[in-house]
Amino acid sequence: MNSANSALFTDLYQLTMLQGYHDAGMEDIAVFEFFVRKLRPGRGFLMAAGLEQALEFLENLRFSPEELAWLASTGRFSKNLLSHLETLRFTGDVHAMPEGTIFFPNEPILRVTAPIAQAQLVETRLINLLHFQTLIASKAARMKLMAPGKLLVDFGLHRAHGAEAGLLAARASYLAGFTGSATVQAGMQFNIPLFGTMAHSFVQAHDGETLAFDHFAHAQPDNVVLLIDTYDTEAAARKVVALAPELERQDIRIKGVRIDSGNLADHARQVRRILDAGGLQHATIFASGDLDEYLLRDMLAAGAPVDGFGVGTRMDTSSDMPYLDCAYKLQEYAGKARRKRSEGKQTWPGRKQVYRSYDADGRMVSDVVTLEEDVQPGEPLLKQVMRDGRRIAATTLADSRRHAAANLARLPEPLRRLQEPHVYPVEIAAALLRLAEQVDRDSSKP
Repeated sequence: MNSANSALFTDLYQLTMLQGYHDAGMEDIAVFEFFVRKLRPGRGFLMAAGLEQALEFLENLRFSPEELAWLASTGRFSKNLLSHLETLRFTGDVHAMPEGTIFFPNEPILRVTAPIAQAQLVETRLINLLHFQTLIASKAARMKLMAPGKLLVDFGLHRAHGAEAGLLAARASYLAGFTGSATVQAGMQFNIPLFGTMAHSFVQAHDGETLAFDHFAHAQPDNVVLLIDTYDTEAAARKVVALAPELERQDIRIKGVRIDSGNLADHARQVRRILDAGGLQHATIFASGDLDEYLLRDMLAAGAPVDGFGVGTRMDTSSDMPYLDCAYKLQEYAGKARRKRSEGKQTWPGRKQVYRSYDADGRMVSDVVTLEEDVQPGEPLLKQVMRDGRRIAATTLADSRRHAAANLARLPEPLRRLQEPHVYPVEIAAALLRLAEQVDRDSSKP
């Protein structure tokens, strides 16, 4: 079994609740929805991601004999429950916003409808998968907006919080519009274009920069991008210019240079002059080193002649917003709408749909959150993606990437700002307000 799909990727309380449901004979259909309660300051929107891995998890949900044996050894669960878990599979339906969809607080991006034990058990892993990729895709989308038309490469694996995080960050950033990743496994698993050059250690291992550049050019003749800031950035640029004619005679063309430290904008301007004066007008300048959307915006606004960026730590950890205030909550059980009323964490009951309206130019104008049966004007955003535990249709990463690009193109200008973005209007429909009032009245009865 793929360990990433293990049913034990859950919290203990999911299993203890399963014991309680089992003992009480509670097997009716439950409806849970995943949503974000509110945005952090400075964020105007989020981008949905992680659905593909969530559906894969649901399709493959099962307990292995080894896992069941271990659960039995804990002494926490009855033999009857463990016997039931032997054949447990996800048999429910899933509705979701397609990956790459822009969304806002209080809008469910995924709805699970299944027998309560199934819907409850999967909560932890679904939040884990949807939360992380949505977090990273939303961060990457901001960088895409700040650097349109530029080469953007995920450089974050070595600073990511674990291998799966690094791999899924490569996927989420590519979905959001990045050009590719340095993570080789992402190329194999997701067919994401790979980019990479050299490290400072390669230069340091040689007795001189020119020798290092020459060796690398012959090792990678079709991808000669040279790291030039190990010692003196401008001096290294001159060495690149001096080496270029000899390489050209061997049919090797220098593709570009990378700068990874110092004042990147200033170095880029000086290096551009050196390269141009030396006849390397075609050579690109690629910058990396603790970049984020704010630095990309400032560098490009200042006219820095940078053709591409390698973005690592600050994206793969979403450094300025490392988590979302998200939840997966019960909205209906046994045909009855349910509502959490905890202070500051109230939920809207029932099965919901989100409708989006656009202006004459195709830009987003407003959303309405309402009950599934309460049809509203606009585009319904939640689509059925799984029926009876099986996906309805395959969606490729390329499809999701195109959907993300289309959504970003429809984002109104005030929402593109990094500071004090416009608050997008999300209306709670009258039908949903009435249902909430009714649930509150019913739950107040003795």
